[in-house]
Amino acid sequence: MNAVADKDIVAETFLVQIGYIPKGYDPKTSASSVRDSVPYRLFMDFFMKNMGKAWAVEELAALLETTKPTIYRHINKLKSMDLLESIDVEFDGAMRKGYRIRYGDLSKAWSFTEANVNMAMENYKRTVSHFQSLAKAEKE
Repeated sequence: MNAVADKDIVAETFLVQIGYIPKGYDPKTSASSVRDSVPYRLFMDFFMKNMGKAWAVEELAALLETTKPTIYRHINKLKSMDLLESIDVEFDGAMRKGYRIRYGDLSKAWSFTEANVNMAMENYKRTVSHFQSLAKAEKE
């Protein structure tokens, strides 16, 4: 992907690779393509264009002309990968939970995600090894 100069192609590929947008995604809305879809626009037009800004769900729902549950569904996918962090923001005169790219930097956010994945894999490895030894001991 390093040879590809088109930001949208790289973004679409990345978002499919991490499972945020399913491979072969077919928007069930009036969106004509993946790039016109709510999840893509949420990520690219809001989180990536303004990485340091925390967005209230209500604001995102209004700007993307969709529902709060739809916004939460996509935010939760990104949160589950540790790519987003929550920060209190003011919206319509009230404090709300806002979301932005972790650390305001996608590379740093990805490093955080990668560290968590590596830690989980090490834990899985230890558990499998322990489980194997217990199963082997029981067999003997």
